[in-house]
Amino acid sequence: MLVNMNDILLPARKGGYGVGFFNAVNVEMARAVIETAQELQAPVMIGTAEVLLPVMELERVAEYVIPMARKASVPVCVHYDHGLTFERCMEALKLGFTSVMYDCSTASYEENVEMISRMAEICHAMGATVEGELGHVGDNAGTGKLENPSDYFTDPDMAADFVRRTGVDALAVAVGNAHGDYAFVPKLDFARINAISQKTNLPLVLHGGSGLADDDFRRAVELGIAKINIFTDIDKAGRAGLEKGLAAGEKTMTGLIPYEIEAVKAVTAEKIRLFGAVEKGRRG
Repeated sequence: MLVNMNDILLPARKGGYGVGFFNAVNVEMARAVIETAQELQAPVMIGTAEVLLPVMELERVAEYVIPMARKASVPVCVHYDHGLTFERCMEALKLGFTSVMYDCSTASYEENVEMISRMAEICHAMGATVEGELGHVGDNAGTGKLENPSDYFTDPDMAADFVRRTGVDALAVAVGNAHGDYAFVPKLDFARINAISQKTNLPLVLHGGSGLADDDFRRAVELGIAKINIFTDIDKAGRAGLEKGLAAGEKTMTGLIPYEIEAVKAVTAEKIRLFGAVEKGRRG
């Protein structure tokens, strides 16, 4: 059942559970995520991010993810994550994505407000939803690495103003999280998460979810995180599955595919259970 982000995250925030957003850069990953969600009767978000488009172009992702979402027996939101340009976000919407994240977090505050407001108007007119980011979530390595991440943490009062002025449907926050593999154990600012949640009354988004401790996830969800982004964990699981297949003597791609799917399903199920979303996608 293809839905937008509000259809999934508003009940999650009210019900005190979290929903996973999983990037799926091939059909096998998409199958694993949606099949697992159906088996656990859990709502789920799936899609891709702009940084992953060199691996699988946006139009190709739409061709397999959107039909699978429509046929699913649970609510599935197809989301375009970290869209860096207006044009790419519009392309996703035209292709049938039901939600976009327009990442203007590196712009000035007023520019961020202006650009997200415009995107929110367009998305809402199309029956879609929009996620914004305030503060800036960096990377654990590479060009997006921040020297002093706390300098870019989300300010709760500014978040309240941002939400009021933009009409955004969900807000990605910077609270000690980062994209990719964590070199050191991260320390989330739970007091900040709670303050932002109280001041915005909006579903909050935690980027860089792969690698966080289970207790951190549980506490973050309790305090208002409704959407958790996962990619690194399922990406690495897929590789491990392929390696297991090779070790078992598989010599063809068709022989390896079941191993990849099984490995990604195991991690997806682990996250869905951890976030408390099991049986939250039941119809009626």
